[in-house]
Amino acid sequence: MELTYSNAGVDIDKTDAIKSEISDFIDTDNPRVLNGLGPFASLYDIKFDSIKNPVLVLKAEEPGSKQKLAVEYGYAESVCHDMINHLINDIIVMGATPLAVLDTIICGEADSEIIKSFIKGMSEACKANDCALVGGETSVQPSVVDKGTYVLTSSVAGIVDRHDIIDGSAISEGDVVLTVASNGLHTNGYSLVRLLMDKMPEIIEDKINGETFIEAVMKPHTAYYKSVKDLVAAKKIKGMAHITGGGIEGNLNRIIPDGLCAEVDSAKIEVPPIFKYIKNKGNISEAEMLKTFNCGAGLMIVVDKSVADSVIKHVSQFYKCYETGKIISGNEKIKFKNCLNFD
Repeated sequence: MELTYSNAGVDIDKTDAIKSEISDFIDTDNPRVLNGLGPFASLYDIKFDSIKNPVLVLKAEEPGSKQKLAVEYGYAESVCHDMINHLINDIIVMGATPLAVLDTIICGEADSEIIKSFIKGMSEACKANDCALVGGETSVQPSVVDKGTYVLTSSVAGIVDRHDIIDGSAISEGDVVLTVASNGLHTNGYSLVRLLMDKMPEIIEDKINGETFIEAVMKPHTAYYKSVKDLVAAKKIKGMAHITGGGIEGNLNRIIPDGLCAEVDSAKIEVPPIFKYIKNKGNISEAEMLKTFNCGAGLMIVVDKSVADSVIKHVSQFYKCYETGKIISGNEKIKFKNCLNFD
């Protein structure tokens, strides 16, 4: 028998046909995108007259084990919003404007409908965040990845003026810590969720505030860019932390200068019902919940006390935002008082 690439599990004609089918999803009228699908690489014009000292802000991200649940339960398009929103949140907290995203899809076999769902989801999420999906790579690797398994990753390029970078260095004693609500787990803690599902498969259909468990845990990661971009432009923000793996302490501590401490009143954080359910079903300690999940705090913002009310009012047009702490002097970066309300 004659050996072919197709015999080995890679059908180039099929993947070329998929590329043709997804071309509409990455078409853009953004004049900075200088070419489309087909060339070896994407071209993007980064000249901005308003940015005198441009700095590129770069980040790569993947949706973790949530993507396994997404394919299994029919959330292929939705999980791409997770990935892109998470990715862009990570650069906007530094004051960046997102420009362009590149994706990679690795699979054991390319299912055209699933691939199209992925690209559609990523493209729509990029457009919702005022940036463009400019290209990427779909790699079929049958000897590396099992059939039916998909591994997603993406990278973003953003831009900020060197003098406008937000890194927490302007934070000072007396500043206020604000919390912007999450809508649930976002993209962290899913290995623990899957362990819980393996041990108690019946919970998938349990109802939590009118939603099934799987509906609650598969909500796409909240996108915070539009809620803060005007505040960034107005220079009202001293520091922002995207609360992902490691929870509040593992992320807020990244922006607190030495000699200062963010004192967070845990009792003020509004914990969504899904976290209460997971804690009670899994008999999980509060410390473990705080380390694993965002527990309702998707984004934390540090501002001068004089502008706190106006920042809360602005962000609350998009998502619930409220005061949860203050900056004090101290050697420990994060200090919690009181307990989260899991009742």
